[in-house]
Amino acid sequence: MLKLLNNQDFTFCKSLLPRLDKDHFSIYLNSSLGYLLYDESNNKIGLLFYTVLWEKFPFIEHIIIKDNYQHKGYGTKAILEFENLMKDKNYKVVLLSTQVDEKAQFLYRKLGYIDCGGLFLENTPYDQPLELFMKKNLA
Repeated sequence: MLKLLNNQDFTFCKSLLPRLDKDHFSIYLNSSLGYLLYDESNNKIGLLFYTVLWEKFPFIEHIIIKDNYQHKGYGTKAILEFENLMKDKNYKVVLLSTQVDEKAQFLYRKLGYIDCGGLFLENTPYDQPLELFMKKNLA
């Protein structure tokens, strides 16, 4: 289901994440920090980008699934597969975040993620509802 990015994936990724530019895409590509999600018929259905904080915490920056593939279990499968990849790399915890007004938090809770902090971005050019940070122990 998850496959590392390749050079030809930029246009697809930009269609799901319009603010993505080639420089940032290159970071995910060259650092092996980005995956495409595929369905059973090998159709591209989404992406998962992450970074590693403080050399020990994989942090899912983006998990985006095309609209017509949402609510069909692909998000769950992608996250579980990602967690296994991180276990194989000897990471002990995965972090992610979501805005408190987004439904994704309910999926993350169902998968065992718990709240571990929040960030308010008020009176900035990036005002938004609270960004909720969540963690899951992999051990």
